[in-house]
Amino acid sequence: MSLTERKKEILRAVVEQYVDTAEPVGSKTVVQQLGTAVSAATVRNEMAELVELGLLEQPHTSAGRIPSPAGYRLYVNELMRRHKLSQDDTREISSSLNLLQASGQEQSLIDEAGRLTSRLTTYPAYALSSMTGDITIARFDLIYVDSFTFIIVVLLSNDLVKNKLVHITSPLQQPQLVKLSTVFNASFTGLTEERITTALISATERALNDASGLVAVIAGFCIELLCEVKSAQARVSGELSLFDHPEYQDVGKAQRIIRYLSDDNKLTRLPSPESAGEIKITIGPENLADELRDSSVLAVRYDAGDDMQGLIGVVGPTRMDYSRVAAHLKYIAQGLGELLSGGISDKKINELGDNDIEE
Repeated sequence: MSLTERKKEILRAVVEQYVDTAEPVGSKTVVQQLGTAVSAATVRNEMAELVELGLLEQPHTSAGRIPSPAGYRLYVNELMRRHKLSQDDTREISSSLNLLQASGQEQSLIDEAGRLTSRLTTYPAYALSSMTGDITIARFDLIYVDSFTFIIVVLLSNDLVKNKLVHITSPLQQPQLVKLSTVFNASFTGLTEERITTALISATERALNDASGLVAVIAGFCIELLCEVKSAQARVSGELSLFDHPEYQDVGKAQRIIRYLSDDNKLTRLPSPESAGEIKITIGPENLADELRDSSVLAVRYDAGDDMQGLIGVVGPTRMDYSRVAAHLKYIAQGLGELLSGGISDKKINELGDNDIEE
């Protein structure tokens, strides 16, 4: 869509004024924003044409206009100025993340990043983490406790160790457990959860003449564990901040979004950038979920080391300061990625690059 420079300036002025005030913007206000010799009558005509083009909307019979989703999209793609974080913002983000680095608790770090994101942007924030590569079991150890109890210990290919205490109803001798361990190390290591099939389990049961269900118990733990480490872990912070925005004074509307954010399966299907470092902005009806048709989603992906990737994002009204929110997300994600990957760099990341916004 080709617009004159004047129309672009007017559209930018309307978007930025509406973001600040949440009130429809009139021609006199735009004239004051532009600070040029252009008349209010000329601005009214230009705004009327922007309405015809679908970039502005007139919500009431008053002269004020508000941006449409298409207007926000054009603003984000072409008109938005890059936001530079203040020293107070960058200092708060860095100190908050660094305080948790010494604890070595990865999930605490991600949780804090979500809370920090919500606090700084004033919108609900969500954080996801997931494995990027295929995870398999590298080694089995079956530890005998007594004739009715043993422990399954598995070493995953990403060096994560998991265990489970198993109680059984039929007595078990230690030599049987040694044999089980040998067979599982020979037949089940190096397999993804999709390859631990019913046929493989049945064949192993026949080979060991297992009528007590031990093979099924151990294999079931393997499948459960591999699915768990493969699936995305989700955290949401600041859901109640929705009520601070006029768009969500309708309690029912806010509750629908809060219920949506409480569903981990739905969270994992939110729009996300394809590669680390990119910002993806999805505006209003661009969201496929009905609950988000009047909202916008911003998300950034980051590498977290050890075949892990993370994603942090916010959900809020289409009337959002996209540049400011994107800058906060970019800085927080970069800090998280560096911490989780094993070190902080001195790289300054508080300025968005020209190609950091993805449609």
